[in-house]
Amino acid sequence: MTKEAKMADGLLLLVAGIWGFTFVTVQHAISFLEPHAFNAIRFSIASLFLIIWLLLFDRSQLKKWNKHSIKAGFTLGFFLFIGYSFQTIGLIYTTSSKAGFITGLSVILVPLFLFVFYQVKLTATNIIGVLSAAAGLYLLTLADAVSVNIGDVYVFVCAIGFALQIIFTGKYASAYPTLLLTIIQLATVSILSFAASFLFENTANNFQLPVLYKKEVWSALLITSVFATALAFIIQTGVQKYTTSIRVALIFAMEPVFAAITAYFYNQERLSNSSWVGCALILAGMIFVELPFKKGIKLTKQKINRLNE
Repeated sequence: MTKEAKMADGLLLLVAGIWGFTFVTVQHAISFLEPHAFNAIRFSIASLFLIIWLLLFDRSQLKKWNKHSIKAGFTLGFFLFIGYSFQTIGLIYTTSSKAGFITGLSVILVPLFLFVFYQVKLTATNIIGVLSAAAGLYLLTLADAVSVNIGDVYVFVCAIGFALQIIFTGKYASAYPTLLLTIIQLATVSILSFAASFLFENTANNFQLPVLYKKEVWSALLITSVFATALAFIIQTGVQKYTTSIRVALIFAMEPVFAAITAYFYNQERLSNSSWVGCALILAGMIFVELPFKKGIKLTKQKINRLNE
């Protein structure tokens, strides 16, 4: 392994750690600031950060600013909005560690959705991964429960949103500049979150300075918007060329592990034995889905054309 590849893996592992840590910080923040308002501010800051980055270092991407790139970015942003909205709301009702592993199911849902909607064949490792994750989800959310936790349901909807965002990213990523497309989708999340906040939340309380000045709120906004969104994106796009997509996926599978670790130390969360087994099965499923097997799951040109219809 080259020096660059080792550096890339280390930085990507750092990104996965930051993402895992955000579950706890967000859970603390939304006890003071409601979920949609939190996301609105978070993604506004991240969008502004990346806009400044674009204007300073890659202004040429603005040439691709047109109705087509806006439509593509809005589509990605809509699914990202679904993902983050339901994840943040779910954190009100469930634990950070469970939310981390259920969110990770988006990796499993991608090949499953491609199979159901686009007839992309599943490989043996994909099938093993899906079955392992399904068993893990049962043990994590239902084995010790008298009834279904509504928070777990919300986070599962979040995983569906993230999975669809991943699929449509595959459709649009090669057609438009990455940074420009990311800015549009993050701005879309911000706009939709502001709209949802004004429609469904107590805006008179959410955007008052005493609320925003609380340490739990401003520290969570700083970590999630700058480090977990803007800088994480810059790091990923900057170093991914030194490693492989499979290695990136496997490294990012560590995100729920970091979520569980931080929840253990910061929230004193304790999972039952069956829940820990469920977490292990979900993690194993995430890894199996990403393992190469023969040709693996690859969208052919014909499949991509079908996605574009």
